[in-house]
Amino acid sequence: MTDEKYMREALKQAKKAYLLGEVPIGCVIVYQDKIIGRGYNRRNSKKTTLAHAELTAISRASNIMGDWRLEDCTIYITLEPCQMCSGAIVQARIKRAVIGTMNPKAGCGGSILNLLQMEEFNHQVEISTGILQEECTEILQTFFKELRIRNKMEKLEG
Repeated sequence: MTDEKYMREALKQAKKAYLLGEVPIGCVIVYQDKIIGRGYNRRNSKKTTLAHAELTAISRASNIMGDWRLEDCTIYITLEPCQMCSGAIVQARIKRAVIGTMNPKAGCGGSILNLLQMEEFNHQVEISTGILQEECTEILQTFFKELRIRNKMEKLEG
């Protein structure tokens, strides 16, 4: 299945973030069955709120397309996008968002809000969810479990 194929590519991006000690979120953007943008979370490494996987991938895809409009593209994201990234997805006119796992604490693709499909906006995004959900959830759970252990060890040593 095509969605699983590209979500696996997004998971590869998430693993890059994981190896950097970043929250493992990955993203790819596909146009005509070709990846034109890749990104992974690097907020801590780059020391900026703007270093989300989706924003990096959108920027790269826009450079490839030579346009800010990504109208016939599909974005694959391992974790439901936040409000900033959901807004960017709508602004980029991305046709479809494929989400690995939902984010009940901060998700704006249907969990807390659904900015991707607000009728008041001039563009709505098709959404598919739960693609490779187990794998997408597992990498996040493992990361946060390890982070809690590291933090606990640092407190004990400090």
